Amino acid sequence: MDTFYFLIAGAFVMWMAAGFAMLEAGLVRSKSTVEILTKNIALFAIACVMYLVIGYNFMYTEAGMYFPGIDFILSMDDNTAEAVLAGGEEPPYYSSLSDFFFQVVFVATAMSIVSGAVAERMKLWSFLAFAVVMTAVIYPIQGMWSWGGGFLGETFGYSDYAGSGIVHMCGAAAALALVILIGPRKGKYGADGRINPIPGANLPLATLGTFILWMGWFGFNGGSELKLAAVDSANNVARVFVNTNMAAAGGVIAALLMAKIRFGKADLTMALNGALAGLVSITADPLSPSSLLATGIGAVGGLIVFMSILMLDKLKLDDPVGAISVHGTAGIWGVLAVLLANSEATFMGQATGIVVIFAWTFATTMIVGLIIKAVMGLRISEEEEHEGADLAECGMEAYPEFKQS
Repeated sequence: MDTFYFLIAGAFVMWMAAGFAMLEAGLVRSKSTVEILTKNIALFAIACVMYLVIGYNFMYTEAGMYFPGIDFILSMDDNTAEAVLAGGEEPPYYSSLSDFFFQVVFVATAMSIVSGAVAERMKLWSFLAFAVVMTAVIYPIQGMWSWGGGFLGETFGYSDYAGSGIVHMCGAAAALALVILIGPRKGKYGADGRINPIPGANLPLATLGTFILWMGWFGFNGGSELKLAAVDSANNVARVFVNTNMAAAGGVIAALLMAKIRFGKADLTMALNGALAGLVSITADPLSPSSLLATGIGAVGGLIVFMSILMLDKLKLDDPVGAISVHGTAGIWGVLAVLLANSEATFMGQATGIVVIFAWTFATTMIVGLIIKAVMGLRISEEEEHEGADLAECGMEAYPEFKQS
């Protein structure tokens, strides 16, 4: 039962890849739709392969988990229980391969965050080259420091139930570094400091993507309980589901109200990002808070993402889908919000986790990004950006029948 639950939760998280794809396809211009979809499906495949061959071993092998190395993974053997019993240890309560499957969709989620932030101007193959390094090395190493028995978890007591910092802030830190390196889209910011909106092509698609992510998050957070068969575990899973849902609802309402106050209108894109910010905010601890507190944590996330999106625009950091704000600033809030209900968490431990994860991911991404820039370039040309990344990178269009003369 525990293995089955773990696998189903992993399948829910894998479904989030479709959510990211639809959200990003809806929030970019029509001339960049095929390219962003290509990035999303390719990064998922790359993440699966690189985490299997390299990343999972970086993250867990040295920490006493039940994958004893690359030979075991490649053989796809699952006789871990006998091996552990032979060593006098207690066997796991679920299949080792189910743990790998659940973890691999998490690393794909972290990489998906990056694709939206660099949309419409980063070269496809440069992005995929970075995806190899991100999923094989950058993400797994910082994950090992927290979930793999490393110093953040063991020494500093950093607490992050399902990954507000480990997954979401990590992806946002990488996205921020690449956005700084490649610069904004042409025409986004005027010489006089004016911010020119570049609306997405398909808001129904973006809304569908948000609902898919919302649904997938029940596997993301609920699966992180790791088991279901015991009564206490089943009750915990139910609480995690309810709190996850309530945080998303709080994020939507808060962001929508802020849009009404600030713009005088109900801004759909802010409501969508409010939902996602609420989900990111509760991810670090969806178990400890009451349902009402979870709603409040999500609402604060919705307020934070609203202000963060406006702030990044003032700093001329062009993020077409708001990924840095949703997963970064709301991720930071989520890590700190653990202190509101978890008496075992400490401010020093949570703050240390934020600083270490952000600094590692941002610095390594900058180094890798500069190397890729020197070798193959990071950004498509101005002419290619004008005609659209679809034709320049993929040679096809998403909506050819609507092409203007």
